[in-house]
Amino acid sequence: MILKNQELKQINGGNITATFINAIVKGLEFLIELGKSLGSSFRRITTGATCTLK
Repeated sequence: MILKNQELKQINGGNITATFINAIVKGLEFLIELGKSLGSSFRRITTGATCTLK
């Protein structure tokens, strides 16, 4: 099937690309790591398990 230029211009592709999915996954990984860090810090502060600075 051969399409004309006018028909080619009317083709709409998918909006979700591998780059978009990768960016979402990286963002979710960042949020998970941030939650782990904040949770660990909160737990250490509340239990008094922090190192003293000299």
